[in-house]
Amino acid sequence: MQIDREIIQQMAAWKEDPRSKPLILQGARQVGKTTTLKHFGSLFFEEIAYFNFEKQPSLAQFFAQSKEPLKIITNLSLVNGKPIHPRKTLIIFDEIQECNDALNSLKYFAEEAPGYKITCAGSLLGVAMTRGASFPVGKVDFMKMYPLSFAEFLAAADPALFAFVESIEKIEAIPDIFFNPLKEKLKMYFISGGMPEAVVALLEHQDVGATQQILQNILNAYTL
Repeated sequence: MQIDREIIQQMAAWKEDPRSKPLILQGARQVGKTTTLKHFGSLFFEEIAYFNFEKQPSLAQFFAQSKEPLKIITNLSLVNGKPIHPRKTLIIFDEIQECNDALNSLKYFAEEAPGYKITCAGSLLGVAMTRGASFPVGKVDFMKMYPLSFAEFLAAADPALFAFVESIEKIEAIPDIFFNPLKEKLKMYFISGGMPEAVVALLEHQDVGATQQILQNILNAYTL
């Protein structure tokens, strides 16, 4: 189930901005950062080159050996199995907090190779920075991602009802035929917490128990 996120429109504007720098997408665990970046890439780019520094720790050697963006791109293209093209390929660096050299390389991409569109995600990025990892200050753009808004949830749960809500132009009583299902959808939204995996479990399977277990697992992960 693909859930459209409002932040993708901000990303689209970032793509077209000639002054844009490598993008760091901030946000808590499990709010959908990686999924959204991949969806953004599928909508607005010809290719996606995805790299995960947690699952592919050997990638770090490319950034330790060289600070030259083109040399790094050449090596990443070999790992990717196909060429990485400026402006045509969306590069995704996932769990970038696992590789400080990769984080610092964003400075050189911003200065020397701005045509390469790089996006980064990492749930523990803020923690890594507070532990003394250096950071390319002034050389990156930031966006912050949150759990689904009610509008995003409603658009996924009931597109027709969402369209009705979007058509409202002034404050007035909503007919019961719309109000009652809208109230039920709001209750479902509260149950899901707006967390994407929980939302999918609730909307696709109507499984409240599974939804609550997913939320508990996320909560447990925060306490580790």
